[in-house]
Amino acid sequence: MDVYEAVDSRRAVRAFSDRPVSKDVLERVLAAATRAPSSGNLQPWHVYAVTGEPLAELKRRATARARAGDPGDEREYPMYPAELDSPYLDRFSGAAAQRYKALGIDRDDPDRPMKIAALNSDAFGAPVVLFCYLDGAMGPGQWGDAGMYLQTVMLLLRAEGLHSCPQVMWTMYRRTVSEIVGADDQLVLFCGVSVGFEKEDVPRLRTGRADMTETVTFIGV
Repeated sequence: MDVYEAVDSRRAVRAFSDRPVSKDVLERVLAAATRAPSSGNLQPWHVYAVTGEPLAELKRRATARARAGDPGDEREYPMYPAELDSPYLDRFSGAAAQRYKALGIDRDDPDRPMKIAALNSDAFGAPVVLFCYLDGAMGPGQWGDAGMYLQTVMLLLRAEGLHSCPQVMWTMYRRTVSEIVGADDQLVLFCGVSVGFEKEDVPRLRTGRADMTETVTFIGV
């Protein structure tokens, strides 16, 4: 799979099979991803790769919180700006409606938030979740590095025939995650990335993207 195909086929999958992912594949991907860009070569990310019974226990605890209507732990960073204007709000709303309709959750369902949280806390059935942390002393530049690192990981997963789904949702249950992985107190959970093989015979959602002309300006070309 060449890099263009990997980029084009990468999407947030929300239905994984229970087919296991070998440790050898995970090690190969995560070792190669160390070449991701990093300003000043800080390499500020720290990843916990969780699978097996520890992941099953984490899912049980997080799902119990979700189904109980737990609003989640205090945020360590905002998921989105407090105010989103057009075109960002339009893109967000359109994608959210499309995404959860595909999962069978009606926009007007009064239990929609709980159902969404419960699906997320099960990692959509994925057999592996990568939890990416940064030291709390890091700044915006290092958070950008972590994003480039995770994109590198997700593209390498495609090269291995795997899919993924980045989930900032896990920050809502960061204390529960920390109980399982044993993360140091100075580490901040950036997100989880669910990893696995896509479940067959499920609708394949692919959200749209803004046209390049909306986000790119050529100067001197």
